Amino acid sequence: MTLAEKVYVLLRRDIVSGALPGGQPLRLEPLRQRYGAGFSPLREALNRLQAERLVVQAPLRGFSVAPISRAEMWDAIETRITIEVEALRRAIARGDDGWEARIVGAFHALSRQSARMGPRDQPGGEIHQALEARHRAFHRALIDACGSPRLLDYAERLHAETERYRLPVLAGDGAGAARDVPGEHRALMEAALARGANQAAALLAAHYRRTGAALEAQFADSPAPAKPETA
Repeated sequence: MTLAEKVYVLLRRDIVSGALPGGQPLRLEPLRQRYGAGFSPLREALNRLQAERLVVQAPLRGFSVAPISRAEMWDAIETRITIEVEALRRAIARGDDGWEARIVGAFHALSRQSARMGPRDQPGGEIHQALEARHRAFHRALIDACGSPRLLDYAERLHAETERYRLPVLAGDGAGAARDVPGEHRALMEAALARGANQAAALLAAHYRRTGAALEAQFADSPAPAKPETA
């Protein structure tokens, strides 16, 4: 891994986790001290993150973390649904036994890690980081047989955009705690394995929209944009 790649990974992680909040200036000297990298790798990482909509640049003001808003959140969620539903339909049509095995394995790993979470395990801790990695791996397994590297790349970028909103909230009052998220994941797995493309697509869209609805309390100062009806 090059130094620029390492800086990109660390900076992206800090933005997605909320360690660097929306709107915060990203001045090169403080970043150099924070990540131990020179200006050239930092600029390369910032330009890459700007292409992913996690960083913005303004004339005479330099780089800053992309601001967050309810409208931006829903735009990212709905675009993620569009991309991943298409990828899921293609994966269901193309997936072989290996694809099915990867889904089952990812679901099992996610379930085991969920069982390890206790009330004292805080976001950012080792157990929680492992849970997030397995959660991401499960959703990736659902679509990884779609046959389109571009769809997978767009899905990865949109995952980061939406995680910016979800992860910091986990450190608060547990928004959405009343949901049966493991049950939603199981239903998704079963629909995919049964090759029920329409059912799986509807479940995936509903899963992401429920998460969005649980996060809206962050933006109580502005009305929510209209959202499509769940399929």
